Amino acid sequence: SLSVPVLNMLLNELLCISKVPPGTKHVDVDLSSLPPTTAMAILLYNRWAIRTIVQSSFPVKQVKPGPPQLNVMNQIQQEKELTENILKVLKEQAADSILVLEGALKLNKDLYVHTIRTLDLLAMEPGMVNGETESSTAGLKISAEEIQCQVCYDLGAIYFQQGSTNAAVHEKAKEKFFRTKELIAKNGSSSLHFAIDEERLAGYCQACEVLTSSSDDASQQATPYSQIHSCMKSGKYQDLVKIFLEDNLTLSLPEQFRQSVLRELFQKAQQGNDALDEVCFKVCVCNTVCDVLQGRIIDIQFCQLFLKPSKEKIDFLLEVCSGSINLESASEELKRKMAAFLKNLCLGMEDLQFVFMISSHELFIKLLKDDERKLLIDQMRKRSPRINLCTKPVTSFYDIPASASVNIGQLEHQLILSVDPWRIRQILIELHGMTSERQFWMISNKWEVPNVYGNVILGIKDSLTRDLVYILMAKGLHCCAIKDFVHAKQLFAACLELVTEFSPKLRQVMLNEMLLLDIYTHEAGAGVSGERPPSDLISRVRGYLEMRVPDIPLRQVIAEECVAFLLNWCENEYLTMQVPLPLVQTNPYVKLGQLLAATCKELPGPKESRRTAKDLWEVVVQICSVSNQHKRGNDGRVSLIKHRESTLGIMYRSELLSFIKKLREPLVLTTILSLFVKLHNVREDIVNDIAAEHISIWPSSIPNLQSVDFEAVAITVKELVSYALTINANNHFWLIIQADIYFATNQYSAALHYYLQAGAVCSDFFNKMVPPDVYTDQVIKRMIKCCSLLNCHTQVAILCQFLREVDYKTAFKALQEQNSHDAMDSYYEYMWDVTILEYLTYLHHKRGETDKRQIAIKAIGQTELNASNPEEVLQLAAQRRKKKFLQAMAKLYF
Repeated sequence: SLSVPVLNMLLNELLCISKVPPGTKHVDVDLSSLPPTTAMAILLYNRWAIRTIVQSSFPVKQVKPGPPQLNVMNQIQQEKELTENILKVLKEQAADSILVLEGALKLNKDLYVHTIRTLDLLAMEPGMVNGETESSTAGLKISAEEIQCQVCYDLGAIYFQQGSTNAAVHEKAKEKFFRTKELIAKNGSSSLHFAIDEERLAGYCQACEVLTSSSDDASQQATPYSQIHSCMKSGKYQDLVKIFLEDNLTLSLPEQFRQSVLRELFQKAQQGNDALDEVCFKVCVCNTVCDVLQGRIIDIQFCQLFLKPSKEKIDFLLEVCSGSINLESASEELKRKMAAFLKNLCLGMEDLQFVFMISSHELFIKLLKDDERKLLIDQMRKRSPRINLCTKPVTSFYDIPASASVNIGQLEHQLILSVDPWRIRQILIELHGMTSERQFWMISNKWEVPNVYGNVILGIKDSLTRDLVYILMAKGLHCCAIKDFVHAKQLFAACLELVTEFSPKLRQVMLNEMLLLDIYTHEAGAGVSGERPPSDLISRVRGYLEMRVPDIPLRQVIAEECVAFLLNWCENEYLTMQVPLPLVQTNPYVKLGQLLAATCKELPGPKESRRTAKDLWEVVVQICSVSNQHKRGNDGRVSLIKHRESTLGIMYRSELLSFIKKLREPLVLTTILSLFVKLHNVREDIVNDIAAEHISIWPSSIPNLQSVDFEAVAITVKELVSYALTINANNHFWLIIQADIYFATNQYSAALHYYLQAGAVCSDFFNKMVPPDVYTDQVIKRMIKCCSLLNCHTQVAILCQFLREVDYKTAFKALQEQNSHDAMDSYYEYMWDVTILEYLTYLHHKRGETDKRQIAIKAIGQTELNASNPEEVLQLAAQRRKKKFLQAMAKLYF
């Protein structure tokens, strides 16, 4: 997988280190006189050269370029030019490389290839390796036969490529490939030191046999490939059928080859050779029976050829089936496949005469039991209305009489599949013309219309109009659900045009659904790139919320999507000031949207003005509250029952969560997330508080703690953070919340992952300083605790330096631990507090750990840590070590 320039460089390095005489042509060197590793290096280079030339001749699929990036394009162009220059040189030297490899075939002695061990020895003690090389013991031994196998394969490939201009060279290729095949058979294909693609080798061998002409007729006819090639050239097609029939027992011809021969025969038949029609049929039957026995799908060509069966066709098919299976030696699985094929063939035939021909055949009788055969014949007889039992011929027009039920079934099938409104209308008109008994809106259980609409639609008196309206709406809603907005728009537009004529109520319903569709279309299209929706769409959303038409069936999801849409596009002014009061009082989503918009607007202001934040808090607390009921049991005692979903709030908690997951605006998400975090923290028994932005705007207590379902609150916080991070995975405040959740649930490794990720995203992977409002003392203390509980005590000591006031007590206690699971002394370079380093030196001296003591002394001895340095130098030294330590930690936990 390495590029040509890289491989060229590496192999040239190998030639250098293997002491190949510089400036000498490889073709002029006597391989037998060279040390084994030197000869092997020359062989490897020349084999690679040949392979690269062959590889460059293969067609390459052009990669579709991505967005243009100047530096990447320059790099690709440079690499391309470099590769072309190298290829040019290799092609000029190709003749020399071939001579070198031909010479290698005459060596007939084992060689050695360098290994990591011998290369290391070479770097340390050249003399020792030289002695080892000269005595032929350096490196890995490669046997002479293994070398010959590889070299023969590579020479065969280059000869085969050159044979396109010189037919005689194909003979050389054939000789090399056949020799490769012999050596693989001799050494076994699982040899350690060569991995030749045997399928490709087999392909080369087949091609060489076809392309090379041999005077020896016996060798020419040695394989089925050459026989088939000869038959195709000479036009002996009956012999061709015989070869295919014989191969059905041996199964030596690949499926692709069989298909390619059949395609060629079909092409010749189409060019006007009518005599080939019968040959095409016979080869197709042979291929089909072969497919059946190997468990493959029957080809469409066979089905087409058997549309009009004849006695001759059935006879030949039965002959092929009989000749393709040896009943005495065949496995039960093969017999079962053949029996199933014959049985299905009978079931697919209209004429009983042909069915009896198959069912009375010897092979059929042996493969199917008596009961199975009787059952099949009974099935065929029961189908008599579909089977033409007339003896006198009928005209072609009445050949296949179509019953009304067949036509209705076909039209219903088209109705289910079609998304073209005018085609749907046409099909329904045809169906209603055939029968007035059926309700066609019911034919597919996948067609669903909300109950609130269904009652109105099914009240339409005209059955054709009712079916059409119902199906158009159901298909439109389905297309909307699968994000096929183009077809959804066509279906809704047709439905709107239809209902406008007779139902103002349904007209408004369709306008509402088209508004929802337009919202979805914008959010999935232009909205993704941040393009604001057109003012017309915003006006229609406002119009929907303010609509006061009596008795219009409304879907709650439309109001929900409209409010989410306004919040996502920062229409806070409208939601806060202009939305009508009756709407706020009657629609819970509008009320929630108004409170969220107002809270977001007031966020920058003074704390006293945050009245709406308190109102929003109370609404959410009520939604998360549980209603308590007393129930007297059979024993007379009163038990307290908690209902998870409260009916006291303006909506259920699941509905609130579903609504929040439609929001995308970061400020709105942060606001609602901080509210739930605060609610999570209110409970007195929570030690591990979760930190969040804007958390101070919410009240600090709840009058009745027992009423709040805190388990549900904890689950909601987790779900909201997960959702928020799908919107923006680089929001450091959300990452800190996720980390705090993992910390609170004792998942310390995961908590460290997110604490480090939060720091990384706001500091260019720690190349800049992490802002102090991200890595607060509380966050650092939690990271310290995580490391401590993971037994990474050296990391604890380093993190103690990050606190505004260094926590020496915790650092010293951590360093006293001797079973640390981190890298210990390799972390000393990240310490900058001299007091901690001096304590480390004392500890190692006390324990007699001389090596570690030296590392600690070396760390203290860094001139930049000298206490006499200016404050700026000390701060830079600390910052540099912080950066390196955090990057090392990130690599460990990411």
